[in-house]
Amino acid sequence: PEECAVFHCRGCWTVLGDSLQLCGQEPPGLSVLICFKVTSDVTWEDSLLVGLEGALLGCAYYLLSCRSCGLAVGFILYSSGSDLAHLRGLFCFFKDSIICYLLKNQIIIEASKVNFPAVTLKE
Repeated sequence: PEECAVFHCRGCWTVLGDSLQLCGQEPPGLSVLICFKVTSDVTWEDSLLVGLEGALLGCAYYLLSCRSCGLAVGFILYSSGSDLAHLRGLFCFFKDSIICYLLKNQIIIEASKVNFPAVTLKE
């Protein structure tokens, strides 16, 4: 695939995942990359957090962190309303916590500036 990218932690450049694991489109109000698999350098606690504002209002989720530097890099949705139900159990990286290395061009770019091809869970 031409648009292959490796996702790195913005804090310490640890590899957290790649674009081959992308499995969904970014929902309105959330600036995230949705993946079904991540590296072992992504960790999460057993305790659930509850969203108090924004797109995750009322949702329960596990916070994802970088094992190397501890930066919060995303979440795993545990419970939500029907609008976000398709994200439950998936790894959602915050775009502002991720840097992308584009393999074809060999450049580093902000995750928020990359447009990956449309993928759905069905694919």
